[in-house]
Amino acid sequence: MRAPTGEDPTGRTASVVCLDTLIRLRRGQRTPQALRRLALPEGMTAPMGCDAVAVPAPLGPRVLPLLPRVGCVYADGEHWWWIVPSDSDYALRWPEPARYSAGAFLPDTPSVPDLIHKPGGTVPYTPPIPLYLALCRVTGTTPTWTRPISA
Repeated sequence: MRAPTGEDPTGRTASVVCLDTLIRLRRGQRTPQALRRLALPEGMTAPMGCDAVAVPAPLGPRVLPLLPRVGCVYADGEHWWWIVPSDSDYALRWPEPARYSAGAFLPDTPSVPDLIHKPGGTVPYTPPIPLYLALCRVTGTTPTWTRPISA
């Protein structure tokens, strides 16, 4: 979204682009078209767009019971994938070994993961903050906002 900020000495109007717009433009430029994407089940809508968080398959069953609400979850032999709203990585560093996938693109997967959990209703999202905290818990990672700040 652009907002006029006034005129420069040449009479042209200057504009400002918000950070959200810049992030979306950058992601759109680097998204390879050849990658496959997780497809939402029929009847599901993603009003906030969708990204995905992948974790190694052995962690999936440990994370699942820690979540108050579970959205669409996909699995293959190596990873479990949770659908989250777009930009759920904004100002948040997901704990290792989780992988964040903007646009829910599948990087170098041998096959498309199977849907293993579909929530009731039409919204596919797992809330990102509870998912983040659950992943921090099972990986023994301190959430970034509780880490001490060094001077």
